[in-house]
Amino acid sequence: MNKQSFSNLPLSADFLSNLDSLGYQNMTAIQAQSIPLAIKGQDLLAQAKTGSGKTAAFGIPLLHKLDVKRYKTQALIICPTRELADQVSKELRRLARTTPNTKITTLCGGVSIGPQIGSLERAPHIVVGTPGRLLKHLQKGTLKLDYCQTLVLDEADRMLDMGFHEDILKVIDFIGSRSDYAKSKRQTLLFSATYSDEIKAISKTIQNNPVDIEVESLHSDSQIEQTFYEVTRGEKTAALITLLNAFQPESSVVFCNRKDQCREIAEQLQQQGFHALALHGDLEQKERDQVLVQFSNNSSSVLIATDVAARGLDIKNLSAVINYELPHDAEVHIHRIGRTGRAGKQGLALSLFHPSEANKVNAIADYQKQPITPQKISSVTADSTTKLIPKMTTLCINGGRKDKMRPGDLLGALTANKVIPGKQIGKIDIFSNVAYVAVEHAIAAQALDILDTGKIKGRFFKVRRLR
Repeated sequence: MNKQSFSNLPLSADFLSNLDSLGYQNMTAIQAQSIPLAIKGQDLLAQAKTGSGKTAAFGIPLLHKLDVKRYKTQALIICPTRELADQVSKELRRLARTTPNTKITTLCGGVSIGPQIGSLERAPHIVVGTPGRLLKHLQKGTLKLDYCQTLVLDEADRMLDMGFHEDILKVIDFIGSRSDYAKSKRQTLLFSATYSDEIKAISKTIQNNPVDIEVESLHSDSQIEQTFYEVTRGEKTAALITLLNAFQPESSVVFCNRKDQCREIAEQLQQQGFHALALHGDLEQKERDQVLVQFSNNSSSVLIATDVAARGLDIKNLSAVINYELPHDAEVHIHRIGRTGRAGKQGLALSLFHPSEANKVNAIADYQKQPITPQKISSVTADSTTKLIPKMTTLCINGGRKDKMRPGDLLGALTANKVIPGKQIGKIDIFSNVAYVAVEHAIAAQALDILDTGKIKGRFFKVRRLR
């Protein structure tokens, strides 16, 4: 039997059956090294590249030892962004499907605190959240961590980059006020893409003799085709347009180092006919949600983002990563390009740089232990007559979970008259007060008319098309 198989883990038959039904057959490298140790109660300081299966690496041991008959918060997972927290919560619920009555609550900023307080009246078994909102609940006394026995810091390096160091330590101070759940008894699992001195320092502060786990952090040439293009100053945006027209990636994330640059590039691409959206720290949560919905459901082809803003994005099948600017750190470059070429699919990583940035290119080559032969952007031939147009369009419905709306309600409303087949309807996202449905571009006007003039769950809702 394969030693890397989940079936070799000391888990219940129901748990193993659920893992199998979810497609969890063989463990990834980080899972194979982390899960057996975590099940034994070891503290872990684990490093792995993006998309390596970290959520299951800490989620499976955490759920394995959970006592669902005890309505106390037994595990806390701290994440840098709301998107990552939502993603982690969603995966934990899938992993816990065969464990009835497991309550998992997500606590993040950008949304009203009132419903969160109501959800905490009966203590959840697991809390997933961002540092600021977690601290607010702890200070209010609405969240209690007296019985918390497992602490997870997910993407700890980005939380420190975002300035959450102090908040994280304040949150941890609230954990295990009962002596038997103090630091000496608590299990702490720290996951990070990079191993900075600051990560090592926080590990020393909050962990007990952690086992260091480091899996391969580089990406295979067979997975990701990587090319660097030298450009002169003032030529970058034109070069970016050339690359988009030449390679025609169905979905691409363009990385910048500054949020004002994200806005500028998005506007320039929009003027050239691209459906491009910017993701940066100045967006309100509703605007951020809309940007992420449109990009993840293939209604927008290009997302321009900073490293911090892009953390925690759940992007499936990303065709390309383009570095409009090289990062200051070679490790961050590896983390960026690791968003493409996942699940055995071929990825594309394209980077622009000025001649004065040759030292950054050399640092990346040294880090990945592979030579880099830069190309001239003039070597790229682009057909500007073929436009990169998204396959889908997003419709926004003025109703959501508070209206008891479910994905099936929208699918049923769109297909009831049998004019629109289900295969032309894409991803459906339901939020508290709003819902989004992706439909193929060719039927967008028809779908809008059906939803706007017809009833959903027996009611009329306002519907509009997102641009």
